[in-house]
Amino acid sequence: MMSEERGGMLAIETTSLTKMYGGKAAVKRLNLKIQEGEIYGFIGRNGAGKSTTLKMICGIAWPTEGEIRLFGKPVSDPVVRRRLGVLIESAGVYPHMTARQNVVMKAMCMGLADERSVDDVLRMTGLADVGKKKVKHFSMGMKQRLGVALALLGNPDLLILDEPINGLDPEGIRELRQLIWKLHEEGKTILISSHILGELSKISTNYGIIKDGEMVEQLTREELEEKCQDYFQIEVQDVKRALALLNEAFPNVQAEVLDTRSIRLYGVGNSAGVNQMLIENQIQVYASGFHHMDLEEYFLNRMEGGRQYV
Repeated sequence: MMSEERGGMLAIETTSLTKMYGGKAAVKRLNLKIQEGEIYGFIGRNGAGKSTTLKMICGIAWPTEGEIRLFGKPVSDPVVRRRLGVLIESAGVYPHMTARQNVVMKAMCMGLADERSVDDVLRMTGLADVGKKKVKHFSMGMKQRLGVALALLGNPDLLILDEPINGLDPEGIRELRQLIWKLHEEGKTILISSHILGELSKISTNYGIIKDGEMVEQLTREELEEKCQDYFQIEVQDVKRALALLNEAFPNVQAEVLDTRSIRLYGVGNSAGVNQMLIENQIQVYASGFHHMDLEEYFLNRMEGGRQYV
């Protein structure tokens, strides 16, 4: 029976996915669901288990326990594996060959006789005009684009990209972002990890947050935007006394103490009233202002175990 979610086919589904290394779990009973057509941003600190998870999904590493299904079929199914394009860590390329020679060689290994597919992926990734320049002379960004070109050979339905933005300059990042959106519009499913959360937030339709090998949360872009509330932040002389006064004067406002000087307030309508009340009670206010939480802030908040309200 095919795996479905929210009325559509699941491109990737893992059930209790676990990977042990030397008695230690790198990934622990991970349940991940990615629907067809999503750009799924996979987020986690170094060592959280992102790359290990991606390697298992690609069949590079074998799970200790659990199950992986791609488009409703086991990951070991050779038919479904042909629908997969992969860039994990650095691309496996021949440094003494040109970009085109590398892509032609992989195309031959895949049984692709039509060289138009080679030209297509080189053009899409901005490598059509590098001529006879050997890969060993490429910048990191050019090597990343070549890795994406190799992953695109065979027109896969599912792309898995591990840190593809690494080493790219701002123009290269913009070009890759446009390419990912183009592939998304063509109906491809894309699983992408990146430490550059600002860029990830510009392209992802869905997110998964992993911590210590376990899934913390999966949410859509819309759900993230709803959770990323505006807040009013103040820096004061006496946090403890200010907090007591705020709780008494504004009982419907949620207050989060950040450090010995800073308080973050959620649900504030009258910021001037907050400042005035504190000043009237001889609480010195060093700074105050409204802010909007972004993906990076939300991620860091989840990594620290969630918001603590007082």
